Amino acid sequence: MHKKKDSAKLNNIDEVIINTYIKKDSDYSNKMTLKAIENPQVYSSVDKVVLENQGIYTVDDAVRNIPGLQPMWTANGRAGDGGAYVSLRGFVSANSLRNGVLGAVTGTIDAINLEKVEVLKGPSGTLFGSLLTSYGGVINRVTKKPFEKFGGNISLSGGSYDTYRGAVDINTPLTEDKKLLFRLNSAYTNEGTFQTEGFRRNLAIAPSISYKPSDRLSINVDMELFNMKSMSDQTFFFYGGNYLNKVNNIKDLNLDYKNSYLGKDLTNTGRSINFFGQVNYKISNNITSSTNFSTSSSYSDGFMPYLYFSGDDATSIYRSDQSTRDSRKKSLNFQQNFNGDFRIGNLRNRIVLGFDYLRINNNQNFYDVNGFDKASDGSSIPVPLHQQGFDYTNFNGNALQAQYNALAGTENPYIIKGIQENYAVYISNVLNITDQLNVLMALRVDNFNSKPGITGPANSEETQKLNQTFFSPKLGVVYEVVKDKFSIFGNYQNSFKNLTYYVDVNGLTKTPLPEQANQMEGGIKASLLNGKISSTLSYYNIKVKDVLRNTPSVGNTNAQTQDGTIISKGVELEINAYLVKGFTAIAGFAYNDSTYTQAAASVLNRRPNTSGSPYLANLYASYQFLDGRLKGLGVGVGGNYASENKIYNSADGVFSLPSYIVLNANAYYDTKKFRIGLKVDNFTNQHYWIGYTTANPQRLINAIGSVTYKF
Repeated sequence: MHKKKDSAKLNNIDEVIINTYIKKDSDYSNKMTLKAIENPQVYSSVDKVVLENQGIYTVDDAVRNIPGLQPMWTANGRAGDGGAYVSLRGFVSANSLRNGVLGAVTGTIDAINLEKVEVLKGPSGTLFGSLLTSYGGVINRVTKKPFEKFGGNISLSGGSYDTYRGAVDINTPLTEDKKLLFRLNSAYTNEGTFQTEGFRRNLAIAPSISYKPSDRLSINVDMELFNMKSMSDQTFFFYGGNYLNKVNNIKDLNLDYKNSYLGKDLTNTGRSINFFGQVNYKISNNITSSTNFSTSSSYSDGFMPYLYFSGDDATSIYRSDQSTRDSRKKSLNFQQNFNGDFRIGNLRNRIVLGFDYLRINNNQNFYDVNGFDKASDGSSIPVPLHQQGFDYTNFNGNALQAQYNALAGTENPYIIKGIQENYAVYISNVLNITDQLNVLMALRVDNFNSKPGITGPANSEETQKLNQTFFSPKLGVVYEVVKDKFSIFGNYQNSFKNLTYYVDVNGLTKTPLPEQANQMEGGIKASLLNGKISSTLSYYNIKVKDVLRNTPSVGNTNAQTQDGTIISKGVELEINAYLVKGFTAIAGFAYNDSTYTQAAASVLNRRPNTSGSPYLANLYASYQFLDGRLKGLGVGVGGNYASENKIYNSADGVFSLPSYIVLNANAYYDTKKFRIGLKVDNFTNQHYWIGYTTANPQRLINAIGSVTYKF
């Protein structure tokens, strides 16, 4: 009997570890539950326990475990476009989905309410539309749900750069029959900076209620609030210049890595508030209905300083600002899905039929002072990049506000104002031709309606109304060579983007076709040793066509032609493994080759400057003692590699960010009632930059300790 008990315990432990590190099934990649091995789309996921072990508390840091994903831009809280941006398969992407529906956040996304984060690879417009996805993929946050017992935890953390954090997760039934449940996740985080000026204060509040009046009906209501007050991360922009003939990499500039080149109080307040409602009803044993409603609202007000290089040797910088005032963006999403699982003859069909409505209301206002440092005649001038004793703190909140006050009544802000509506109907079916062969077929009919608005200076003419209908297909084939263990897959995926009116070389205003991306992908998936090793290897080719490209003509310098193309192709490998008792590993490698194949002469046959690094790799390995005196103790180490990143890539010059390897380590001791953790990120003190056509220095070595009490 004793041996049987030990065996059962070990099986349970194995089960926990596998569920933590091995790729889980996704309910969202195709809006239906599919096993990873039978899903023709490539996706990656990171579980909350991985984040807990690594000491990660933001989604921005969580995605370092995703193969082929590279951070490009840190969230700054600005309304509308202030969220974090990443590169996926050579294209810019953002975190816009929450449980498969609208859930955009423009500030730092705290992981306190995160069950797992999924990244769906490739163009995904067929099921998710064009406004919430990119051609490279889409990031989806899966949130924690209330459960039927009282429980939770409280944690405190602190460490380098004046970092301190408090977090709480409380769950409780509200009725004795446990049909009404409540859960609250909340956290407050303060972070300083490794530079002379900068800070970030984040508040996250995420309550959720679930009600199950019957076995057939369940109702879920959620809210999340993210409030951020910060001084944005240092950002260098590039507009080209004579210095490109002499310096081509930021490491050649001998920058003072710890100098922000700014003063105090250049702060911005950003806020995102999202509401969610879901009603699930089991119509029959084979058919279910899911009705989803979500709203997303972002707001910002404050300064947003930035810098850019100048001079023949890039030995000086211009300092400027792009502030927002009462800037807002509001979105509403309604989605109705009917899922069925039934047989026609011997053929199994898993089908989703859905309707999707999305409304976006932009009211964003951007202000600038045309350069902070000015000559006596009011023109903008640069300041030295290397000058002992120069007072860079004169660019501060009081001084900048004084310049805005002097411009009162004469400002002409840049405005993004208008309403966009999108109606869509889609259908997707997974047909099991045999027990080992399935075919996925999907189609979306999308109607986009853009009402007259303003995009440009406040005195600009209103844009014209645009109404377009587009069909977006998807096809996938999976053959399980060994049932539930090894499969070969292929897919065709489509996405699209609605463009604004343009002026052609003859000076005529033209209605553009929707730009579209088509992906062909093939590869293999494996789930071996009872699921203890899972892997995906794939090759993809994405062609973007009907891109607007600049073709200036005499007297018409803004002329465009809609015949541009981009080719992005590459290879991705992901391995998740529980190799021996207590030892786990997550590894990934990605190569991307992106090229303008039809474009303006200045960038033709060049890699787009937003495509990120061609080569990326990630690795995390950990060991946890599962029995004996050290039971509960775990250690881990990992890191990320990125090759050179050309953030300016044109005929007039190239400017790059250097390759980097960033290493991180963690240790923890976990028991039934408490947990102690320690992490050290960038423990080799690497100086490195990320960039979205920009250069943004990243944090130096930093350590965070945490203690958690469970109840």
